[in-house]
Amino acid sequence: MSKGKSIWRRGLFLMLTMIFVLSLFSCSQPEDDSFKFVFMTDIHLQEERAGAKGFEKAIKRANQIDPDFILTGGDQIMDALGQSQERATHLFDLYDRLTKKFNMCVYNTLGNHDVFGLYEESGISPQHPKYGKTMYKERMQKGSTYYSFDHKGWHFMILDGIGYTEERHYYGRIDSAQQEWIRQDLASIDKNTPIIVSVHIPFYSILAQAVDGGTEPLSEAAIITNNIETLDLFDGYNLKLVLQGHLHIVEDIFYKGTHF
Repeated sequence: MSKGKSIWRRGLFLMLTMIFVLSLFSCSQPEDDSFKFVFMTDIHLQEERAGAKGFEKAIKRANQIDPDFILTGGDQIMDALGQSQERATHLFDLYDRLTKKFNMCVYNTLGNHDVFGLYEESGISPQHPKYGKTMYKERMQKGSTYYSFDHKGWHFMILDGIGYTEERHYYGRIDSAQQEWIRQDLASIDKNTPIIVSVHIPFYSILAQAVDGGTEPLSEAAIITNNIETLDLFDGYNLKLVLQGHLHIVEDIFYKGTHF
């Protein structure tokens, strides 16, 4: 096992939910257009390890903060990758039931653990009607795994950074169809509009260098492999913030005018 993959697997078992409250305003917008939202990532919901009880506490705290909406960063459940249909359905049911306790709208981002039956140990065939991202689309988004919305002068783009191989391994990638959607979505907004992106697998991270040394790479499962090609699509637009998850650490990266 490579060091990069070892780092990622150590992070996997932290089982933490990271909660950020972001208060935003645009200098070009009146002050009463300011707003706040809560970003929650890597929830990994399950009854085991008091996961459901912990999530309920997080929901209660979020409701006390009273944001405009909730944005999740992926890996809502633990998990669908190597599980039976019964187990995956149960966890999505649990997530659906608990998120109804939020007092505000919830926008979800696809994570690798939300992909159903990818691992052979699940016993699920690729021909299964809910295989891969289909269960997530039916249960969570009622359609596509990537989408956008606007809120008080800000444009939010929720991306799907999960690719997988014929050998049934996932890796970080924004596919060509989604890249074309990004182009079209950007063309529909003013270039001065501030943009926030949510993606599960990160575009940038220094985790491997910080833990194992300056020359260590991240594995394909830990980073968006076509990050530069994808981020180049935002050139000339006002990309302010990219919210990332997956690696279970808090990083603060500022690059080319964008906060990651």
